[in-house]
Amino acid sequence: MADRDAESYDLVVIGAGPAGEKGAAQAAYFGKRVAVIEAAELGGATGNTGTLPSKTLRETALYLSGMRSRGLYGIDYSFSRAISADDLLYRKTRVVASHVGLVRENLDRHRIDLIHGRAELLDAHTALVHRPDGGTSQVRGEFILLATGSRPARPAWLPSGACVYDSDSILQLSSLPRSLIIVGAGVIGCEYATTFAALGTRVRLIDRGSRLLPFLDGELSDVLAQRMGEAGVTIVFNRRTTSVTAAEGVTVELDDGERVAADALLYCGGRCGNTDGLGLERAGIEVDDRGRVVVDEHYRTAAASVLAAGDVIGFPALASTSMEQARVAVCHAFGFTYKRQVSSLIPYGLYTIPEVSMVGASEDELRAEGRAYLVGRGYFDRNARAQIAGETSGMIKVIFAPESRRVLGVHIIGERASDLIHIGQLCMQLDGTIDVFIDSVFNFPTLADAYKYAAYDGLQALERYEASRANEAG
Repeated sequence: MADRDAESYDLVVIGAGPAGEKGAAQAAYFGKRVAVIEAAELGGATGNTGTLPSKTLRETALYLSGMRSRGLYGIDYSFSRAISADDLLYRKTRVVASHVGLVRENLDRHRIDLIHGRAELLDAHTALVHRPDGGTSQVRGEFILLATGSRPARPAWLPSGACVYDSDSILQLSSLPRSLIIVGAGVIGCEYATTFAALGTRVRLIDRGSRLLPFLDGELSDVLAQRMGEAGVTIVFNRRTTSVTAAEGVTVELDDGERVAADALLYCGGRCGNTDGLGLERAGIEVDDRGRVVVDEHYRTAAASVLAAGDVIGFPALASTSMEQARVAVCHAFGFTYKRQVSSLIPYGLYTIPEVSMVGASEDELRAEGRAYLVGRGYFDRNARAQIAGETSGMIKVIFAPESRRVLGVHIIGERASDLIHIGQLCMQLDGTIDVFIDSVFNFPTLADAYKYAAYDGLQALERYEASRANEAG
């Protein structure tokens, strides 16, 4: 039983990750009374165990390994001392603390009540909060927003132990492994593979698929695989892991009988929704086989007063889309006309080494649909800023329609790809053509200038296309 009557709010948010924070702030901005319930640290997985810590680890690896300096002046600035786990995690700790402070500041600025404790639903309007002091209390909301995020999936056959990690626990490693097996070549697996390879760890990446990150444009997937191989990552395709033995190190047996050993193992086999113990059944709320909440196009659950957004509802499970989903959910719930849908044009950023980012259609998708397209490429080895920075291995690839010249997709591999992608994204958002890049004036020297040369390359492809059509017609 609760130790006091329920306090009422317009919106009760469960979870203070990106979706919870932004959804709460959206409602408070329009004058609604809001409470956020959080059982752990503010910032969710994005701030504490996922996006920001892993990307900070990547930047730390690039700095400590000297990789960012190796292309300058022909000098190899590789690190000359052993890198400890403390070296790797020091900056991560500082970044996480800073982000948690910014989340708290945002909640305070919007006068949102923060309630520490674990929440469970009693019905579609009421949550019971189990506080850290052992007591309980109730909060009631006209609407409830579920934003509890996700956690790494761990199969029953995966042993626990000091040398067996998932994408959360890898950030608690006590020493840098000399060799590492990564099971699962998804985004997280590839990001960590390149980060550890940059630090000199021998990495073997095992995946049951036949291609690296099949949602990527095939050309970029192949380039990334090549770059990973050059960095020392051994990629094993078309293999399943059947067993793992952990003792002093780990031994992995594959489905063809091969056994491989390493100092440690990182399992990256997907994520599950954090819905255990939430009492969703009391409100008639459905979840799928991975514990992800089922919602409609307005992010409402089967209970009209309960919304859900972010990783807890599954794909695309990006911090960027999680924030927008929560804002849209809140606007629909309260009838605000401010933001009614999440853009269908979603950029993806992979913080591998090198970085990869994409928006819109790939060549593979357009071929499968039978649509005509042309490609223009701007290479970093012909870009002045890339030459200055020693980051000449990269490319901006623009895919466009031959008749209208409208941009259909942009794919980038190389330094700052996840920033550069937004130029292409905005062009596509406004139904722009490759002429937008040709007519624009870019600062010089900049990596963004490669867009212009990708467009010029596209014009040459267009000339060849039109000449070929004319010959066929003649």
